[in-house]
Amino acid sequence: MREMINMIVVLTILGAVSGGLLAATKDWTDPKIEYQQLTFVKGPAIKTILEGASNDPIVDRFKISHEGVDSSFFVGIFNGEASSVAFEGLGKGYGGDIGLMMGVNLLDDTIIGVGVTTHSETPGIGAKAKSDPSFTNQFKGMKMTAIANVDAMSGATVTSNGINGGVAAASKMYQNLKPQIMEQLKAFK
Repeated sequence: MREMINMIVVLTILGAVSGGLLAATKDWTDPKIEYQQLTFVKGPAIKTILEGASNDPIVDRFKISHEGVDSSFFVGIFNGEASSVAFEGLGKGYGGDIGLMMGVNLLDDTIIGVGVTTHSETPGIGAKAKSDPSFTNQFKGMKMTAIANVDAMSGATVTSNGINGGVAAASKMYQNLKPQIMEQLKAFK
């Protein structure tokens, strides 16, 4: 009986120490993972969308919680005014979720750019959504209240529809959160 109690105590201590080490490792690596994602995955799309901003949109960002999910908004300052934001949306593609960044001019609620960040689409076909800007450039200038479907990529209808859906979902999120976004932007003036 004594051996069984000793074994339970030892296993409990080992479990607690292991759990503590895993939690500490997660806390230590989370900022490094976020930095890598911002630098190499989302960053290129953000910097392309907010090109010409006088600030660094990767540094000037804030989060808003919406439907239990924290969404990051990247601020673009143009002519001394925080007038644009870029944020992430998701669409359903042929190979799974398609991550995209969408930039919006807050002054007139128009899309200033869309860039694909992550995907699992077919190489050479649906994957062109990320590498060929001619598809995503079709969204530029569209009003957030009147998102229309754009011409699909040849051979990648599901990917095209997924991106259209992601832009429409991001547009709805933007419209719901615009008052909160405007309030957060006051800190960047």
